[in-house]
Amino acid sequence: MQRRFLIQRGGIAGVLAAGIAPAAHAQALTRWRLASSFAKSQDLLFGAAETLARKVGEMSGGRFQIEVHAAGELMSPQGVLDGVQRGAIEACHTAASFFVDRNEAFALGGAIPFGMNARQLSAWMTEGNGLKLAREFHAGFGALYFPCGSAGAQRLGWFAHEIRSVRDFKGLKVRFDGLAGRVLARLGAVVQGPASGVDIRDALAKGGIGAAEGLSPYDDQKLGLPKVARICHFPGWWSGAMQLDLLVHQKAFDALTAEYKAILSAASAAVHVELLAKYDVRNPGALRQLASAGAQLKPFPRPVLDAAFKESMELCRGLGAGNPAWKKIHDDYRAFQQNRLFADRFTEAPFDAFLQGAKL
Repeated sequence: MQRRFLIQRGGIAGVLAAGIAPAAHAQALTRWRLASSFAKSQDLLFGAAETLARKVGEMSGGRFQIEVHAAGELMSPQGVLDGVQRGAIEACHTAASFFVDRNEAFALGGAIPFGMNARQLSAWMTEGNGLKLAREFHAGFGALYFPCGSAGAQRLGWFAHEIRSVRDFKGLKVRFDGLAGRVLARLGAVVQGPASGVDIRDALAKGGIGAAEGLSPYDDQKLGLPKVARICHFPGWWSGAMQLDLLVHQKAFDALTAEYKAILSAASAAVHVELLAKYDVRNPGALRQLASAGAQLKPFPRPVLDAAFKESMELCRGLGAGNPAWKKIHDDYRAFQQNRLFADRFTEAPFDAFLQGAKL
């Protein structure tokens, strides 16, 4: 057996010494273009696509290259789905909330009010029916779906004035994406259209809006939201986990070799884990800095949360009557969430609650 091993090892060494590369390295160069829905200034969100491209390049020995373009370079943040669908680009990196007005089922990736947190959502995607259902839905748009990053919960909402009761939403101009905006409209708010981060800051500063959703303490601090809206309400019930998506033109994916398909899948999975870790590291320090700079961190009053929850549940149930894709995904989503919440009552939830009141 030792002699056979030496012969085999010698054979491989001889092939390498002769300059004959393995078959994978003989493949033709593959170049893709990827459009991000995020600006370069959003370094973690845009950087996730850059990390994906770097990992794909490294694992393919430089033979599979992805050129990453920031929002607005090739198309608008909301236009990237159309770009993938018609094959103008091979892939995009985006968030579901951009497309909820096209079909509410796009919210499954992290834009469902009072939805799952990041850990629960990843479990549903990985071991539940989430990935299967997501891919069935996106196939109707000629796209293959990969989870590709998580920013965790949308932790903060920025308000010009404190919300003390549901009545304070009456006539309040707000900037909230997707289904959250519909819930706030049911509570009496006036929902403004989509805008860039800079537009949100300017609108708050000039009084054009009285409230806007945040993303994370880290991003909100960079954007300067605490300078224009001092009241910071939590929790961000509008998104328990902001998951980012890699959408790939199906025909482009089908044209890849089996090796490159595996590389793309592995790189996406790695980015998914790494981005959440990056936010978990940066957010605590950013949150402390926000508070020390004058941001007033205030919990939503329980009656306000109860009202938002009631309207959210009614909205979500009502959508099922006219949207079969939504109903199929949402029913499975809530069933999984309910089971996880039951288990968490005896595990993570009481453990975290104890430690948050203890002195380490």
